[in-house]
Amino acid sequence: MNTLAIPGLDIAARSVATCGEATWGMAQLADRLRLVVLAPFHAGFLDRLEGRASEHQGATLVIGPASPGNAAVLRERFPWLVPAPIGIATSIGLGDRLGLATPGHIRAMRSAGAGIRPVFAQQSMREMARTGRTPRQVIDDAMWGVFAEGWRDGFGADADHLKEPEDVDRTLAAGFTLFTIDPGASVDTSAGTASASQLQQALESLPWAELEDSIGSCRQRYLGRTFDCDGMLIAFDERTLAKSAVKYGRAVAHVTRMYRHLEGAAAGRPFEMEVSVDETDEPTSHAEHVYVATELARLGVRWVGLAPRFVGRFEKGVDYIGDVRVFEDHFAGHAAIARAFGPYKISLHSGSDKFSLYPIAAAHARGLVHLKTAGTSYLEALRTAAQLDAQFFRQLYGFARERYEADRESYHVSASLDRAADPAAVADADLIALLDDFHAREILHVTFGSVLGAREGAGPAWLGARLLRLIAEHPEAYAANLERHFARHLVPFSRRSHGQPDDPEGS
Repeated sequence: MNTLAIPGLDIAARSVATCGEATWGMAQLADRLRLVVLAPFHAGFLDRLEGRASEHQGATLVIGPASPGNAAVLRERFPWLVPAPIGIATSIGLGDRLGLATPGHIRAMRSAGAGIRPVFAQQSMREMARTGRTPRQVIDDAMWGVFAEGWRDGFGADADHLKEPEDVDRTLAAGFTLFTIDPGASVDTSAGTASASQLQQALESLPWAELEDSIGSCRQRYLGRTFDCDGMLIAFDERTLAKSAVKYGRAVAHVTRMYRHLEGAAAGRPFEMEVSVDETDEPTSHAEHVYVATELARLGVRWVGLAPRFVGRFEKGVDYIGDVRVFEDHFAGHAAIARAFGPYKISLHSGSDKFSLYPIAAAHARGLVHLKTAGTSYLEALRTAAQLDAQFFRQLYGFARERYEADRESYHVSASLDRAADPAAVADADLIALLDDFHAREILHVTFGSVLGAREGAGPAWLGARLLRLIAEHPEAYAANLERHFARHLVPFSRRSHGQPDDPEGS
């Protein structure tokens, strides 16, 4: 039973897999993916499958939904459907706000992602709240895409921007393997402009007991010492140390608490952690990075990646805003620190569409880099919608404009409604060009929660439902747009682009 040829069903060829005497696959029926299983009558798992069972060529044929129960049965039989830690190999996070993007992500990986490890399940608690999804749904949606495309090279699952222990518990129980800890609320960005007396007062008020430290021992570790970071030398004077400790001391304590909670909750299960301090107003200096890495290591925290706050502006869904040469010097220093204190990866958050930076990051990181993307896959869904139904997209864009001022509050964006086209003034043929306009693109990006109807005060429920149905009915169109778009993200980081052979082991 190594083929699935069922009259009336268009089985996705890549999905077909065998386990024992049973054959499994996926078929597209209208706007839904369906699980198809052909198994001997005596197969013990049949009573656990959800769906319609019938006799077919002397065996049991089950056609069932892509449901949580069926996903659990699948994962028991095919280990490559279970997320796993991916280590410090070059990697990319592929956020998916609709739960329909993984097939396109996989096709991009196959065409351009040599030597890059994928994180197909990635979503923050904020995004889950705004899309009305649960941690288990995020994992399952990615898994069904992996199964449909026959991807057997492994993938990670990133519980992004976790702030509280309860977030760790929920995502760990769902099967996430990478936990991105966000201590941004504990970062004191006033340290950079504080006077000497203000700094001293703030330094004395740090939670020294929680840091298992004292001012005296902290000074002994840094003052008079030069840190050699892969050839870059960093020294601390009194003010540099005070600024670093005041700015990031409480953040170090918060990350340590979260790590220890995660370690206890995991109870021996493999996991990995990333530290994110990117969502703050002030860039992370090289000395501050050294302080954070030194203190976390002293406290027994282990991490595979760290996302500093870089110079310039990393706005959502658009290219880097700032002096690229200044960024290169800044990034090169952070990459050197990561090699010296780890090695661990430097993570580029809000990394979607930063095409001017990818060659720089790839060159200086030397493989120790993680690119994190999220909303750009949603924008490609909107591009697909504009191609398929111009009038619907016009309505969606008009609604996004109405919601923009409220929805932008939690994002670093600078798009202006005054500089974005009025939907009534755009011809049908020109609507798709809005996806390449800076202002319209950011407006569409940050209003996803309102469009999908999961937020208080959101628009009519039909808007999000229509988008989901349209994309689900045209999976090939969406996958093609994603493959084209993500090839541009992946190629600069791939082994092929650097003249290296493919590495199927991902090492």
